[in-house]
Amino acid sequence: MITKAYSSFFKDLAKNNYKEWFHENKARYENDVKTPFLRVLDMVLAELEVWDSRLLVDPKKALFRINRDIRFSKDKSPYNTIMKAGFSPGGKKSELPGYYLGIDATHIHVGGGLFMVGTPELKNVRRHIAQNPKELLKIVEDSSFQQAFGKVKGEKSKRLDKDLMSAAEETDLIFNKQFYAMAEFPLEPFLNSETLIEEILDHFRAVKPLNAYLNEALNHSQ
Repeated sequence: MITKAYSSFFKDLAKNNYKEWFHENKARYENDVKTPFLRVLDMVLAELEVWDSRLLVDPKKALFRINRDIRFSKDKSPYNTIMKAGFSPGGKKSELPGYYLGIDATHIHVGGGLFMVGTPELKNVRRHIAQNPKELLKIVEDSSFQQAFGKVKGEKSKRLDKDLMSAAEETDLIFNKQFYAMAEFPLEPFLNSETLIEEILDHFRAVKPLNAYLNEALNHSQ
């Protein structure tokens, strides 16, 4: 399980974010951070696989690298101060609906939906929303979704094709360029506790209908 040692590593890394320190503390990273995080992924994937057989069940393939891509960033810190994972039929960087988990020193970040949307796919999702607005509203207004996430997030377009404008009267979500939900809550109550797994899965269950709706939109386009 995730322990205080996990949290302590990231607190120390935030103060010492350079390669020499990380290499000196590589054993801490492997034992206190990476290994327990992979165990969490393994347990979560056991449930997600039941929901969607297309998912890759290797936790290592769901894991994002701790090394940051600093090529185009002003912040040259070489390491992320959070462990992240993505679960999607197309892999962690897929443009298909999926689930996300991140755990840093103090917080858990959990959510799902459609994070990266190409232009053709966006048109198909918007067309689906225009044809089925009430179905989407039923999902995002459901009490379990509201309690877990509040609302659907994502960048919005300022303009919309004319043939979709009538649907905008039903829901402004048709303006979205991304369709995802995200929650953040404290890590401390879940340290050394297997209740962490169920809490993560509860959030995934709440976003599962949104993923199903988005998958339907994309499948109808094929």
